[in-house]
Amino acid sequence: MIDTHSHLYLEEFDSDRDDAVARALSAGVKFMVLPNVGLQTIDSMVGMDLRYPDCTAMALGLHPTSVDAGFRRNLEAVYECFSRHKFVAVGEVGIDLYWDTTYREQQLEAFDIQLHWAEQFGLPVIIHCREGLDEVLSVFANYSGRLPQCVFHSFGGTVDDVERIRRYGDFYFGINGIVTFKNSKLDAVLPEIGIDRIVLETDCPYLAPVPYRGKRNESSYIPLIADKIAGTLGLSVEMVSSITDRNAKSLFPLAFES
Repeated sequence: MIDTHSHLYLEEFDSDRDDAVARALSAGVKFMVLPNVGLQTIDSMVGMDLRYPDCTAMALGLHPTSVDAGFRRNLEAVYECFSRHKFVAVGEVGIDLYWDTTYREQQLEAFDIQLHWAEQFGLPVIIHCREGLDEVLSVFANYSGRLPQCVFHSFGGTVDDVERIRRYGDFYFGINGIVTFKNSKLDAVLPEIGIDRIVLETDCPYLAPVPYRGKRNESSYIPLIADKIAGTLGLSVEMVSSITDRNAKSLFPLAFES
């Protein structure tokens, strides 16, 4: 299985990162995509990728909550890193208006710029969208180039949201621990998405699945997510694992054998 969205490089794992990786591998999670957050996280992400080259790959972008008044300067610094390391996606990028709407317009511009990076480099985009679907779709609607392939990370939306998104492309949806939450409405949404457009993710250290909800999440919990998806769609866990692996390899240029 592939964890398409893991932040194992963050400080929450500084005391047991090697053990967390070992637990993931033992649980059957053979590969992890590490999306960037801000300028301050690039070095730790690269360091982890160098330490575990056989089971990790990196995505590079400026997270919407890292967008502020000086975002253009920060974007330039992020962009320069594309020439120094190998990345399999632009991300995570997008719109987050949950905590603060101060830099809404800057987030829109930063997202558009980074979509153009993905088009330039021939890479997919990992989209972070929290309280910002209208804004994400407005950027899509006004995009001046050809939209790259995208995955809507940590998707917890409705059937209507899926339909709105699909007006702009046949995108993928990252399903994580939210699917196990009692108040999640994803049981009704997963059939609309379809297994052919689902990729597994944890978003660790955040959003741990039941029975670990509220605790630190880690990549080794991917099987819990796969099991819930399998039960919801009436598939075997083996089939969910196989198809979501295939989806992840179609989405990202991952050079490994699962």
